[in-house]
Amino acid sequence: MLLDTPVRLGVQIQPQHATYPQIRDAVLRLEEMGVDILFNWDHFFPLVGDPDGLHFESWTMLGAWAEQTERVEFGSLVNCNSYRNADLQADMARTLDHISGGRFIFGTGSGWFERDYTEYGYEFGTAGSRLNDLAEGLQRVVARWGKLNPAPTRDIPIMIGGKGEQKTLRLVARHAHIWHSFVTPDELRHKLGVIENWAEKEGTDVSGLVVSNDLQRRDQSDADALFDAGVRLFTLGWAPSEADYDVIAGWLRWRDAKNGTGSAE
Repeated sequence: MLLDTPVRLGVQIQPQHATYPQIRDAVLRLEEMGVDILFNWDHFFPLVGDPDGLHFESWTMLGAWAEQTERVEFGSLVNCNSYRNADLQADMARTLDHISGGRFIFGTGSGWFERDYTEYGYEFGTAGSRLNDLAEGLQRVVARWGKLNPAPTRDIPIMIGGKGEQKTLRLVARHAHIWHSFVTPDELRHKLGVIENWAEKEGTDVSGLVVSNDLQRRDQSDADALFDAGVRLFTLGWAPSEADYDVIAGWLRWRDAKNGTGSAE
């Protein structure tokens, strides 16, 4: 894993309980502040608060972000493999890659929010069947990228979310450039060992894998421990309706201090 890579800060702009102008303004402000990556999520209904509150779809929003921004990388944390044909996902990702000049990150996972499935007419299946579908889908995505004309502008980074040791981490070892999870620092060391074991069996090289984790606890001592365990991409969930930019500024100072380019104070 790339322990010498710079620390980056991602912000997941929650596409819920906010108007689109609020989301659009947040994207502009966060890029100007120096955030490295902007994410949304791929759901059809709010995950917290009023379950029928304001909410927007992921991929169409990302198309707007691709045009609105100039520097920041962006993507979904994470796309649900179940909601769209895998070859279509590949084509949409390639298109966003070109619109943005090579700044799109293809984050993906197997899905879990049952209401999305039932109300939009998708088969929910089981956790195992959804992971099997993700394994097949990733193979199709990568194969389709090799057939599209024009080709992607770069090797589009694949970010896989999850921590299951038998299936998810095997897919991480096989396909991922970035692995995202919510695990604790102590658990992280074990999970990285599992990924390395799968990589050996798969015949892949995970020395360049970027380890990503969530800043849900918003505690710098916890973030320091994650950093020591190997995390280099830290992502903060953030509600645009609250517009609490001081929180973001504090984490940007922490990032810069870790990178030796600023002070955490």
